[in-house]
Amino acid sequence: MQPGELEPISGRPVVQIGIVVDDLEPALERYATGFGVGPWRIYTYGRGTLSKLVYRGEPGRFSMLLALAGQGPQIELIQPLEGPSLYHEWLDRHGPGLHHVAVEVDSLDETTAAMEAAGYPLLQLGLGFGPDGDGGFAYFDTQEDLGVIVEAIEEAKRVAEPERVYP
Repeated sequence: MQPGELEPISGRPVVQIGIVVDDLEPALERYATGFGVGPWRIYTYGRGTLSKLVYRGEPGRFSMLLALAGQGPQIELIQPLEGPSLYHEWLDRHGPGLHHVAVEVDSLDETTAAMEAAGYPLLQLGLGFGPDGDGGFAYFDTQEDLGVIVEAIEEAKRVAEPERVYP
């Protein structure tokens, strides 16, 4: 990695730690008990809730169940449902565990263009998680240089109501 290659995300604090799990329910209990984190806001993302899905350069058909808790950084637990997806790949290759760190960006389009120009291809994208159809996330192939995948998140103007809250 050359100095400046990660300029699109350089200096931005990690706002989220993403962990892939094979079963969300027992993971919620483990992380709530082990780290004292909660309550967990639970969402399902996929074709019915996201306006655009991309997986490895092709239209995606993935979906996932996710739970969010805490802040500074937030912890995200992700259970893959439909695939293929990066989450399925991760479970197949590594089993459950740390998958990504995320930074918040002002423009997902600009960040994606800059990351790809710097040699970090887009792996997976989801747009429209906000209740007004805004907000998006993109994962980049930074694992060789950083040892972890980096996710860029463009926050939605409003936060969607969770499907449920645990506990």
